Amino acid sequence: MVDLKTNYLGLALKNPLVASASPLSETVQGVQQLEEAGVSAVVVYSLFEEQIIKESLELDHFLSRDTHSFAEAMTHLPEVGKFSLAPENYVQHISNLKAAVSIPVIGSLNGVSTGGWIEYAQKIEAAGADALELNLYYLPTDPALGGNEIEAAYLQVVKDIRKTIRIPLAVKLSPFITALPNFAKKLADAGANGLVLFNRFYQPDFDLEALEVVPDLHLSTSSELLLPLRWIAILKGRVALDFALTSGVHTVEDIVKSMMAGANVAMSASTLLKNGTDYARELIAKLEEWLIDHEYESIQQMQGSLSQEMSGNEAAFERANYMKVLNSY
Repeated sequence: MVDLKTNYLGLALKNPLVASASPLSETVQGVQQLEEAGVSAVVVYSLFEEQIIKESLELDHFLSRDTHSFAEAMTHLPEVGKFSLAPENYVQHISNLKAAVSIPVIGSLNGVSTGGWIEYAQKIEAAGADALELNLYYLPTDPALGGNEIEAAYLQVVKDIRKTIRIPLAVKLSPFITALPNFAKKLADAGANGLVLFNRFYQPDFDLEALEVVPDLHLSTSSELLLPLRWIAILKGRVALDFALTSGVHTVEDIVKSMMAGANVAMSASTLLKNGTDYARELIAKLEEWLIDHEYESIQQMQGSLSQEMSGNEAAFERANYMKVLNSY
């Protein structure tokens, strides 16, 4: 029997497959089904900063920088009803989940500023969450706002939350950070325990008949695995953080690649939404079969084996590989 166990954020997990934040975690029954299917932990559907602002009537620097009054600022915020869980209900949902399942439950906050986050980070911890995932999602549209300001704000949020909670803290980032290794180190210094790579930006589309901008949602595919795979392989061993690979985890091969890059866990949502919760059971069975067929005794034996640090082929991850790839067509 092979050993599928892994450790993430100080949590001992029975296997590396974690259900990332999605509608599957909106109900207790949904999370129970994920547990029965074999996932080792679940990240609960995110509590959004806009929900906290709507409730507390507080505006932060980023939402108010281009507005002149509170009334105008409020027009930036969606109606609360568009979100599945209001702030207090979200906290109660965490508590209900902890009473209903035995796998670790990871809370999720989504936004960019301190505001009411400190209070709700504390409430999520008090509700029994085993860890907190801080999803830093901000699309800078102001030409006067520089990258240093954004990164400084991110770091301040991490520092502020780290001071007020004791549970492990992971940070989920977009891939659009100029110097990711440097910023990852700063996040570790600020108190983060893990890094989740990467957040997906949902791009709007144009309706040419109605002449409207419309939302456009597509589930991920395995092709999206390559970007987080590359960066985790580069960062493994260089910063004191655990890594979760998300975006593009659909097959057993995707999970294996994630582990070999250096991830502690592989997070998945799209394939479970597409194929059903019970597909997790198939992935875990195939993972065990893959390890046996390739003579691995454990997940930990393969973790980081193809990272930049261990592979001995640094050029494969860096600019030297650029021309090689172009010339391979």
